[in-house]
Amino acid sequence: MNAGFLFVLPVIIPVIAGLLVYFRPEYREEAKRVAFVRIMLCVTAAFVFLIDLLPEAGLHLFSLTPELPVLFQSDGMAKIFITLVAVMWLASGFFSFEYMKHEENHQRYYLFFLCSFGVLVGLGLSANYLTMYMFYELMTLLTMPLVLHSGKKEAVQAAFKYLFYSVFGALMGLLGFFFIYNYGTTITFTAGGVLDMAKVAGHENKLLAVVFLVVLGFGTKAGMFPLHAWLPTAHPVAPAPASAVLSGVITKAGILGVVRVIYYLIGPDFIRGTWVQYAWLGLALATVFMGSMMAYKEKVLKKRLAYSTVSQVSYVMFGLAVLNQAAFIGAILHVVFHSFIKDVLFLAAGAIIYKTGRTNVTELKGIGKEMPIVMWCFALASLGLVGIPPLAGFVSKWYLAVGSLESGVPFFNWFGPVILLASALLTAGYLLTIVIDAFFPGSDFPMDTLTKKEPSYYMTVPLIALTFFIVWLGLFPGGLYSMIESFAASVF
Repeated sequence: MNAGFLFVLPVIIPVIAGLLVYFRPEYREEAKRVAFVRIMLCVTAAFVFLIDLLPEAGLHLFSLTPELPVLFQSDGMAKIFITLVAVMWLASGFFSFEYMKHEENHQRYYLFFLCSFGVLVGLGLSANYLTMYMFYELMTLLTMPLVLHSGKKEAVQAAFKYLFYSVFGALMGLLGFFFIYNYGTTITFTAGGVLDMAKVAGHENKLLAVVFLVVLGFGTKAGMFPLHAWLPTAHPVAPAPASAVLSGVITKAGILGVVRVIYYLIGPDFIRGTWVQYAWLGLALATVFMGSMMAYKEKVLKKRLAYSTVSQVSYVMFGLAVLNQAAFIGAILHVVFHSFIKDVLFLAAGAIIYKTGRTNVTELKGIGKEMPIVMWCFALASLGLVGIPPLAGFVSKWYLAVGSLESGVPFFNWFGPVILLASALLTAGYLLTIVIDAFFPGSDFPMDTLTKKEPSYYMTVPLIALTFFIVWLGLFPGGLYSMIESFAASVF
């Protein structure tokens, strides 16, 4: 099989599968629908993993004009992103087979869930700005119905808020496309940047302003202040498996956009030491601290986790804004680790809601006695998010701090690690208190009223598998580190 053609299969297979699930009447029957979706998820993931094993390659799909081709490529960044997409869609998809039993409109849910899978693989494989932008907009349109799914008033409001913020951010990204097309030698992603400095001469300030708007635009999907408000609104109303991929993967699509534009089109040297870098660092750190504070105060479990995502994804934005290799490696590591951790946390929250109906953190005392597997996974993921060694989150935060200290950026080189440490303490406050209450509710708690409420293997197996990788990647991060280091060196 031609390696280039292989790129198309994990994009079109889930899209076709989603359409079949929705339009074929036999898939109204639960058993047939679950069996078909399960096979399609596994087949798509298998093609993604096969791409990971092959050498870097590309594919010219077609051209809108001779200057505007639609291209795919499988470089290091692409392989990391599509692998994350595949793993998270497998875990959330299998989890949903049980969870969606208490939801309606199953066929519609799997239509958009599967189509989003294919589009996100296409986004990860995009080789130029045009292709990335096309898939980026498709991603927004196909994931909005996941937020809208219940059809309740708050879901409708949240979905339109998500759509408005996303489209507004994408328009700022489109502005960058026009300027890079004008001032660059190509729109194809090239490590180190593509700016034609002869054309840029005399227009530096204008281009810097555009770059800042592009960072804000893609930062919208990543939940960076001031365009973060969609995230804590959308997560609580979406089904838990959808919340898991919104937090674990969709926010990383914004990160992917920033990485591609800054490191593969503009070039980090162009903004290093400019007001754009300082403003970006300031917004990222403000978001880190603000998100942690809001999570600490929030009582609704899924909304607390949503504010946590606002904070944690901006760890990545901070690492990218430092503009050195160590911080870049830390940022990409945190993309991977946060995806695993936050998927576990949202899926665990979904299992709790599904089995008990409890949605507030104040209602979770003693839940560890009722759902020990779920809460042990929640506990290990929480420790990883805090950054406790030897779990995955520690490694990424270590490199973020080291990169910041080595950067020499005035003020931010030491202030960054201080904010990251303060955020870690707040993270411990809003997550570990849940764990403590879950397993140690106090001597006056009526333990005799508790009964085992562990969910089925469709829920527990994805949780255990993801938690295993949180531990494994924390203990043995060398392979992932080497992979990231190899393409990080090319952009500096």
